[in-house]
Amino acid sequence: MIAQIFFLLFSAAAISFAARQFSRLVQNIRLGKAESIPGETSVRLRNVLLVAFGQKKMFKNMLPAVLHLFIYVAFVITQIELIEIFADGITGQHRVFWPILGGFYTFVISFIEVLSVLALIATIAFLARRNVLKVKRFQQPELKGWPFKDANIILYLEVALIFFIFLMNSADMALTQNEYGFAVSRYLSPLWAGADAGTLHLLERIGWWGHIAVVFAFLNYLPISKHLHILFAFPNTWFARQNPRGEMENMPEIMNEVKSMLGLAPETTGNGELPEFGANDIFGLSWKNLLDAYSCTECGRCTAVCPANITGKKLSPRKIVMDVRDRMEEVGRNIRSGDTQYAPDPTKPLSKDNYQDGKSLFDYISREEIHACTTCNACVEACPVLINPLDPILQLRRYEILTESAGPGDWLPMFNSLENNGAVWAMPVERDAWARG
Repeated sequence: MIAQIFFLLFSAAAISFAARQFSRLVQNIRLGKAESIPGETSVRLRNVLLVAFGQKKMFKNMLPAVLHLFIYVAFVITQIELIEIFADGITGQHRVFWPILGGFYTFVISFIEVLSVLALIATIAFLARRNVLKVKRFQQPELKGWPFKDANIILYLEVALIFFIFLMNSADMALTQNEYGFAVSRYLSPLWAGADAGTLHLLERIGWWGHIAVVFAFLNYLPISKHLHILFAFPNTWFARQNPRGEMENMPEIMNEVKSMLGLAPETTGNGELPEFGANDIFGLSWKNLLDAYSCTECGRCTAVCPANITGKKLSPRKIVMDVRDRMEEVGRNIRSGDTQYAPDPTKPLSKDNYQDGKSLFDYISREEIHACTTCNACVEACPVLINPLDPILQLRRYEILTESAGPGDWLPMFNSLENNGAVWAMPVERDAWARG
């Protein structure tokens, strides 16, 4: 009974702490502006099943896709054994499903063990790719420091999970003279030959408690890790925009100005105030942009195919998404602190509408980076979880050019020609003169 009470208290504490952390993430996402994302439910469902669950886009790069599949399938199927661990912990019984399922139970746990071996192979391969082979897309500047350590920490936790599973199962097999007949543990149980029953029971308990402890550690680590995509990939693919790639969001104010230049009646009328175009901070980005930032796997596929990055430009789409996330974390942390130094109006509580710390996304993302983007959508196509790194870049460029009236000097003649002549080339006659002739 004492063990059951301890298990329930331990589980409740770990789950409640994780819930508070995930609640913080939701609060941060809500710092973005509202956006309605229309789309067909059938397309949303297909995206979730094929892209998030089926990892369809991962297989454009076959080797890491297969290795990732080993870990992913093992992660999903192992939850069956985790359910049994919870059932055992709550009821105080041992392998509560064994007498119910019999031979099928042996098959399921054996299948989990085989998957765990494949996951271990994949985990070792991923550690080697990052730390020994030093694959180029994992050596970019934005991955220095914590992001690089973060990826390794998760891989070490996966090794620990697998170790405790086999410690638990193999000690249990030795204790019961291989009664369960598990496919892999039957070959590991001889390691404990000669150990007495008390030692074997202790080893089994270490494996049992070790496994659940690592699971809870993993759950509470996710909110500060890039591996948050394990959960957020599903809502992110569900809410992915369904408009054709390359189609940019229209700005009604600009559309009306162009119609006025062409002698057409504008569709809407403004209120007379000068609008703010684009975004210079997370408050100007949509909640979907912020969800994208939390869904990023930091795999670097977007940067690997970016023509600007390939040709030596400073732009890295992965860094843009990571910078949005880091800025969102900073703002969310400051707002939750309640410190009035961040409140333009100290008489009102800190909120997204009453916040100013003197910074913006331009303190994270340089002008040189956003100018280098060719808007080719290669990064959008490459992302395995349907993130759109291009959208924040466009929003920052729109703010710089349309709101700040700034931008690269090389672009200004084009803007002047477009405004004066309706074309990007300076011409001595009006653009449509040929049609009137």
